[in-house]
Amino acid sequence: MAHFMFCTGIESSIPTIDNGRVRVDQMESCGHYARWREDFDLVQDLGIHFLRFGPPLHKTLLGPGKYDWEFADLTLGDLRRRNITPIVDLCHFGVPDFVGDFQNPDFPQLFADYAAAFAQRYPWVQLYTPVNEMFVCAVFSALYGWWNEQLASDRAFVTALKNIVYANVLAMRRILEHRADALFIQSESSEYFHADSPAAIRPAEVMNARRFLSLDLNYGRRVDSAMYEYLLDNGMTREEYHRFHGNRLKQHCILGTDYYWTNEHRMHQDGHSWASGEVFGYSEITRQYYCRYGLPVMHTETNIAEGPNGDEGVNWLWKEWANVLRLRNTGIPTVGFTWYSLTDQMDWDTALREKNGRVTPVGLYDLDRNIRPVGKAYKQLIADWRDVLPAQSLCLVVPVVPPSCSHPTGP
Repeated sequence: MAHFMFCTGIESSIPTIDNGRVRVDQMESCGHYARWREDFDLVQDLGIHFLRFGPPLHKTLLGPGKYDWEFADLTLGDLRRRNITPIVDLCHFGVPDFVGDFQNPDFPQLFADYAAAFAQRYPWVQLYTPVNEMFVCAVFSALYGWWNEQLASDRAFVTALKNIVYANVLAMRRILEHRADALFIQSESSEYFHADSPAAIRPAEVMNARRFLSLDLNYGRRVDSAMYEYLLDNGMTREEYHRFHGNRLKQHCILGTDYYWTNEHRMHQDGHSWASGEVFGYSEITRQYYCRYGLPVMHTETNIAEGPNGDEGVNWLWKEWANVLRLRNTGIPTVGFTWYSLTDQMDWDTALREKNGRVTPVGLYDLDRNIRPVGKAYKQLIADWRDVLPAQSLCLVVPVVPPSCSHPTGP
C-alpha cells in the first residue's frame, strides 16, 4: 500500500549575492558535502522514506550539454540502496555562473536540457521539484533586489518569473519523455496579504492576485485581468503568455505548499508590508490554493527556530500537523508533510543576503548532527501516524514506485 509521504529535506540553496561575486551554498555551509552519508543515516533513523534532495545545479551543469555527475551518482546511488525515495530538487534559488541569472532568456532551454539528461541518467527517479519556490525565487532576485540579478523592478520580476516558470514547464515535458509516470511536486510558498486599513484593501488585493502568478502560468490557468495587464505592461508578450496554455502537465502534478511564520503579511496603504505572523494558518491558506487548482496537496516546507524554551519547534510541528489533518478531514486530498530541513541552516536570518556564518536553529538536527527536540517529536509523530493515514482512500494514494521496485537501470 502506498503511504502518506512523511518527508524532510537537505537544504540546497545556491543564490549569488554581492553582484554575482559571492555564491551562498547551503550544502557547503551546513556540511552536507562532507557528511552526506551521515545525513542519510539520520533520515533513516527518523523512519523517513521520502527526502527532498538534489545535486547543486552550479556544480552539476557546467555548460551547455556539459555535466558533472560525480556527486549526484554517489548520493542518489546511496539513497537508492537505502530505498529512500528522493523528491529531486533540480534548481534551488540559483543558476551556474555561465548562465548568469534569471534574466537570461536562454535559461529555460538550458535547464530543460539538463532535466532531460538527468532523467535519462537516473531513470529510477520518479518524483521531481524541477524549480523550487518559483515565486519566491523571482521576488527575491528581481523585485526585492536580494539575490542573483539583484534587480528591483516590476519588469525585472516579470522577466525572471516567465523564465523560471517556463524552465519548469519545459523541464516537466522533457522528464516525461524519459519517465512517463513522473510526478512533479511544486514546492511553492503559500502567501496571504491582510489589509491593515480600508485604504490598504486595494494594494492587498493586488498582492493576493500576484501570489498566484507562478502557479497560474505553470498549470496553464488563465490569470485574472489585472494580472494579465500587469504581465503585458512589464514585458511579457502575448506569445509568451500563450506558451503557458495547452500544456497537459497538470495531471502529473502535486500542489506543494510551503508555510512559515513569515508567509502572512500586513499590508499598509502605501504598498509596503511586513510579516503578520500566523493569522489564518496553513490549512486556510492552502484551502485557497486548492480551490484555485484542484490538485492533491503536500505540505512541502515548514519550520520555526528553536528558542529559549527549547520546545518552540515541537509546538510548531504539532500545530502544522493539526493543520494537515484538518485539510484531510475536510476532504482535500493531502498526500505528504515535510519538516524542512534535516539540519539547521546558515544565514537564513538575513534570507541569505549576507554570508555571516550564523546558524538558524530550524533543523531536526543541529549542525553537529545532534537531534533537536523537534527531531525526536517528528520521529514519534511518524511512528504514531504512519499506518493510520493510508486508509483515507485507496483511490487517492500517490502511485510512487520506491527505488527498490524500479526496473530501469542507471547509476
